[in-house]
Formats: sequence, C-alpha cells, structure tokens
Amino acid sequence: MTTPMEKRTLGKTGMKVTTLGFGASEMGHGGMPLRAAAQLLNRALDAGLNLIDTAECYGNAEDTIGQAIGHRRQEYYLITKCGHLNGFPGDWSGAALQHSIENSLRRLRTDVLDGVLLHSCDLPVLQRGEAVAALAQAKAQGKVRFIGYSGDGEEARWAVDSGVFDLLEISVSIADQEAIETVLPQAAARGLGVIAKRPLANAAWVHQAAPANHYHRPYWERLRQLDYDFIHGPTAQIGATALRFTLSVPGVHTAIVGSTRPERWQQNAELLAAGPLPRAEYDAIRSRWHERAGSDWFGQR
Repeated sequence: MTTPMEKRTLGKTGMKVTTLGFGASEMGHGGMPLRAAAQLLNRALDAGLNLIDTAECYGNAEDTIGQAIGHRRQEYYLITKCGHLNGFPGDWSGAALQHSIENSLRRLRTDVLDGVLLHSCDLPVLQRGEAVAALAQAKAQGKVRFIGYSGDGEEARWAVDSGVFDLLEISVSIADQEAIETVLPQAAARGLGVIAKRPLANAAWVHQAAPANHYHRPYWERLRQLDYDFIHGPTAQIGATALRFTLSVPGVHTAIVGSTRPERWQQNAELLAAGPLPRAEYDAIRSRWHERAGSDWFGQR
C-alpha cells in the first residue's frame, strides 16, 4: 500500500510539492543504464513524489529523465540548474545560459521548465546581473515558470535580498545548519520556495573511516564533532531522524534526496509519515550545533 506523502506550497510559486523530492545527481553521475533509471524514476512517481530536481552537469540525467518519464510530464514539477555548460563551470554569460536552457528543454522533452536555478555561481556573477537577466528573460519568454538560485552563504543571502528570485535551493541538514539563522528567515519573509539540498548530509555516518570523497568528508568530520546521540543507533533510524529534522526546519518546503534503489522512495515515504520531529528532539539537535559547530561550517557546494 502506498503511503500518502505530505505536500507543501512552495512559497509564492504556489506549486504544491511533496516534502520529498527526487535529486538526479547520483543517478546521472552513476552511469545507470536507461532501463534501470526508468524503473527508478517511475517508482519515484508511483510512490507519490512530484518534484524532480536535476542539472545540466549531472552526467546524462536530463536525457534520462526526458526519455524515462517525459510521457508522465503532467505528474511532476521539473527543476533544473544551469551555468555548468558541458559540465564545466565558468561561463555565466547571457548567451551561454540561454543556450543551456534551450538544451535542457530539449533533453528533458518539455516545452516549459517549472524552475531554473543558477548553479552556485559566485557573488560577483550575481552582482554583475547578466546571469540573472538571462533567467528573467527565459521566464518572460514562457520557457521557465520560476527562477532561482542554488547555493549557500553570502551568495544565497544576496539572492534572497535581491527580490528577483522565486526559488532558493540551499544546504540544510543535521550537519549544515548555518542557513537556519542567516538565510531562511528572510527567504520566508520574501515568500521564496525553499528546497533543501543534501538533507541527509550525504549519509556520511555510514563510513567507519574518513571518506576520500570531497563531498562526503566534511560532513563525516562535522558529525564526529557533533556526536549526536542518535548517530550511534541503527542506520535507518539515523536517516529518518536526519530527514525529519530537515523537514522540521521553519521555511523549508521540500528536501531532495538521490538514490539508485527503486524501493527507497516508498521506504522514505513511510519514514516521513511519522511527521516532523518532536520539539524536544529538534531543539536538542539545534543546541548541539550551537555548542560545537565551527565558525567556518558553511553549506557545501
């Protein structure tokens, strides 16, 4: 029996998205055969997920999504990220971003994208305005419904304060709490739809020794210092607590999770059926962060 999944209104966009979204990075970079990826994506939709988050630089993710579930396009909201043309960051010109959006539309087999986000560009890029203008133009042309920024720190604060964007994708997890105080309150005040990335802190707790992967190691090191009581429990329970924490944070509307296992979506839906963390558990995690977090513990790109 499928567990119903909670939906929340994604800020001023008005989109009613499931609290659990599909993040396509792991699938795109993992070299999954199309048949397996199609099973994964269709099982996600069958489990009730209605938000797909991808990017032009996630390997073959956009092509795979288009081929595998393009025929079910009316069942999900589709968000992609731009700025890493051909997989390499650096070209934030208006022409490059317009080309990127056109390519994403083609690969994803859709006439319109529900959201396009600038993918972790630096503050000077945002301040110059050309990249922001390119997204605004795509929105005016009807190619994109809503525009946003994906990133952390001072860039995320600028994006929120600018008043230009509809969406913000930002790091929020048991090991990434800086934004809870420095960004999310203002994002809520401006009505931005907030998508939490890496809500499971890359499941760094599964590693007994420090992982070599530069995406995982910072979280592994942080969790060792934070040493939450629940980190020493069963792996499934750790994941449930971590995910429920992120979705208990005020201002967070949805959390994107990646997987290559089709059965994972229904399992995660069942974990979330318990609802937000009890206030005492949530407060304990926040207190431990305030006690032990380093001053340089910013969101990971």
